Amino acid sequence: MNRKHFLSSFIASASLIPNLKLLANPIEEDSLSFTIPAYLTQGDSIGISSPAGYISLEQIEPSVSQMQSWGFNIKIGSSIGKRDFTYGGTDEERLSDFQNLLDDPEIKAIMCARGGYGLVRIIDKLDFSIFRKNPKWIIGFSDITVLHCHLAKNYRIASVHSKMCNSFPSEWLKADPMQVETILSIKNALTGIQMGYEAAPHLKNRFGKAEGILVGGNLSIIETLAGSDSDLDTTNKILFVEDTGEYLYSIDRMLWNLKRSGKLDKLKGLIIGGFKVKPDDAGEEFGKDIYDIVLEKVKDYNYPIAFDFPVGHQRNNYALKCGLNHVLTVTDSGSKLLSF
Repeated sequence: MNRKHFLSSFIASASLIPNLKLLANPIEEDSLSFTIPAYLTQGDSIGISSPAGYISLEQIEPSVSQMQSWGFNIKIGSSIGKRDFTYGGTDEERLSDFQNLLDDPEIKAIMCARGGYGLVRIIDKLDFSIFRKNPKWIIGFSDITVLHCHLAKNYRIASVHSKMCNSFPSEWLKADPMQVETILSIKNALTGIQMGYEAAPHLKNRFGKAEGILVGGNLSIIETLAGSDSDLDTTNKILFVEDTGEYLYSIDRMLWNLKRSGKLDKLKGLIIGGFKVKPDDAGEEFGKDIYDIVLEKVKDYNYPIAFDFPVGHQRNNYALKCGLNHVLTVTDSGSKLLSF
């Protein structure tokens, strides 16, 4: 494991982030009102659904075996193995499967099998009336950002941003340490273990300490939800963003959208995860890298900023609990994020 570039996880003690009560910008009282679903114990059931892209039963088998080894029962949803072009079944099939898992009282968490595209096509037809009375953990990232934002906006229910079934190693005993740590972070998130991560120092980081509810996900998804019933409220929050397969000018445009819509001006802190950028076309060079693009948008604000954090479309993609209170600390020795 290359510790020079690796962003590692840790279980933090209270001494790691001292003087929490002395933070300069304490969170607003109303932002403490997110509901945290019950944490899982051995014997609880996790449902698996594919509300976005297609995935086969064979492809999810490693994740099923691993979660069973953790002591959980697994219920495989009807969308697994179904296909409608790029989707995991038709809109109606994906909607029906996810709705059944939302309503099933035996299911304590729903693991989305993969991302891709498709959730926005069904999000407004999902009925959360039973779910909001008995919340359960929703797990996933990428296109699943639609669900994280929708739950935060409408129901203030916490969820888990993490790898999904298609990221579990096929042979656990042969997996490298980073794969093992990132997958185990999902288990830690679901079972209520206090979670913390640290990242190596970055020259473009902005130092400081902030406390707030953590929200975020895929940047392009957050942008496209603007003005909808799933529009993410970032006021007094710590925001994290990541993306993949975008040109630099597209990232610049999306961040301008966040700035102009007020999503950057009232943050407590900003976390920039992985950004896999498409190379500029010859003769169309953008002239700024991802760090300069971000710093240009936040130059008028003074909250801490942590770059290259272990979240996103990359191997070091750790589980983050959206909707929980976190402390972000950025110093010359690196950045740390602790949930509590």
